[in-house]
Amino acid sequence: MKAVLREPAILAGILFNVAVLVLGLVLLRSSVDAFTRFTREDAFVEWMQFLIFLALAALLAFAAWDQWDRLARALLPVLGLGAFSAVVLFAALEEVSYFQRVLGIASPDFFVRHNRQAETNLHNLAIGGVSVHKHLMVKMIFVAGITHNLILPALAIRRPGVRAWVERMGFYLPPLTVSLVTAVLITIAQLALKHPRSGEVTELLGATHYFVTAGAAYLFGLHYADPVFKDALTRRRVAVLFVAFLGLLVLVAWLLGDAAPAPA
Repeated sequence: MKAVLREPAILAGILFNVAVLVLGLVLLRSSVDAFTRFTREDAFVEWMQFLIFLALAALLAFAAWDQWDRLARALLPVLGLGAFSAVVLFAALEEVSYFQRVLGIASPDFFVRHNRQAETNLHNLAIGGVSVHKHLMVKMIFVAGITHNLILPALAIRRPGVRAWVERMGFYLPPLTVSLVTAVLITIAQLALKHPRSGEVTELLGATHYFVTAGAAYLFGLHYADPVFKDALTRRRVAVLFVAFLGLLVLVAWLLGDAAPAPA
């Protein structure tokens, strides 16, 4: 367990999530307005979610290409990784409403009438007064997240065939220890951050968890049988670059969020 938590990518992701949670708690306790600025549209939390999802989509696409190039054009894992990458890219673009606000594009009439924020995205749709995000997407994400992060990794401890089957599909299983740490942080955020936009923080915690565990699996072979890099020295060097890249994402998200205009 300790060895897993000491992996550079995993440790960096956990420390970042702890820092985001602590900062959110401090801001909310000191000023509701400060927390609102931290989590509002086009501020740090939202830009960081977008960048994390975008980087994760690129990582998964790279892993798919690597599988295709090395494993005699193995179709099943390539399709699995490709589908995973497409879903994550969709989440990234949804987060920034396909750059609608950045480009100053007006929403079509359908989204003005049916989107809770009058934006061009699907996750804020409300059809007949029923929120798509609250009544459909959140439940699907919860079931998928619990299954992928807790149930299957727990089963794989006693039944290694579970992990092998998941990897044949092109996917990976996060280390159970890391998933438990993330689950605790998300639970604290949900219980302690009483604010309409507190969900943005929990989404960022989950996105970071997936980015670092996917990177550790596909690149470095943490609980994954066939990573891109197999040499121990190369893994260590790439791990350092991975952590540095995460730091760069934080910096870029902070600059983008700080440049966002204040709400009217």
